[in-house]
Amino acid sequence: MLSSFTDVGQQVLVLFILIGVGALLTKLGFITEKGAASMTDVVLYAVTPCVIINAFQREYRPELLGGLLTALLCAFLIMLGSVLLAELLYRKKAISRAVVLKFSLVFSNCGFMALPLQEAVLGKDGVFYGAAYIAVFNIFMWTYGLITMSRKTELRSALKAIINPGVIGTLIGVLLFIFSVKLPPVISSPIRFLAALNTPVPMLVIGYHLMHADLKKVLTDKDAYFAMAMRLILIPLASLGVLYLCKVDPTVSAAVVIAVSSPVAAFTTMMSAKYRRDTMLSAGIVSASALFSLITMPLIVGLAMYIL
Repeated sequence: MLSSFTDVGQQVLVLFILIGVGALLTKLGFITEKGAASMTDVVLYAVTPCVIINAFQREYRPELLGGLLTALLCAFLIMLGSVLLAELLYRKKAISRAVVLKFSLVFSNCGFMALPLQEAVLGKDGVFYGAAYIAVFNIFMWTYGLITMSRKTELRSALKAIINPGVIGTLIGVLLFIFSVKLPPVISSPIRFLAALNTPVPMLVIGYHLMHADLKKVLTDKDAYFAMAMRLILIPLASLGVLYLCKVDPTVSAAVVIAVSSPVAAFTTMMSAKYRRDTMLSAGIVSASALFSLITMPLIVGLAMYIL
């Protein structure tokens, strides 16, 4: 147990050192709001698809496909359960706060925080199964998430659920995997180089948001504390318990637990700003949950690695 905690703790600490670098660069004026937004777009539209495609560049085996389908099902059920819980808990809150709290409870930072940790702890298999969680995350975010934030149903949200970088990258990767297509070096090398940016660039962006968050306000907000407790502790532990009882493959389970135990998604702040919700609350929750995850992620992921 101690070794599992230590290994995961070291990996999370590495990520937080990178976040600290991002905070320092922000303090020195090297990372601006425009720069952080541009880096976010680079990660979303270029880096994340490359990470996923690179993870699927491997020899086809039926057991891997079975694990991928299992990861998709687990991710869907966890996301659906989180949505139902959020709707039950925050239906009577003021809309501007309620939508932020719902978003914080449902959506984890399964790309920015989880993928680097999945790769470090589980290797290529971790990213392989983590890609399934990202695909489901994108579908829920561009349907439930968009409708929740905008308070209206948009036809384009359904299209975005299908036509977005995470899902497209997963679809391309799965097809290459199933048909055992190995990309030539002239294509695979740029993909690998871009995929390598998935750890440092997102951490720098989180460091930027950390420097602009009103943590004092969040740390005195009971609703924010409760949402973070659900996101960082209760939902991950419940997911781990169900995965363990259902005897899901250990690597699949560990990859899913890492995704679920990640802090609140940075998308919470981006969507709050776009639809003029409580942006200060969202930025505070994203940043504070990232800090608290330095403790909670090693504990929960270490526990998962020990019992699975």
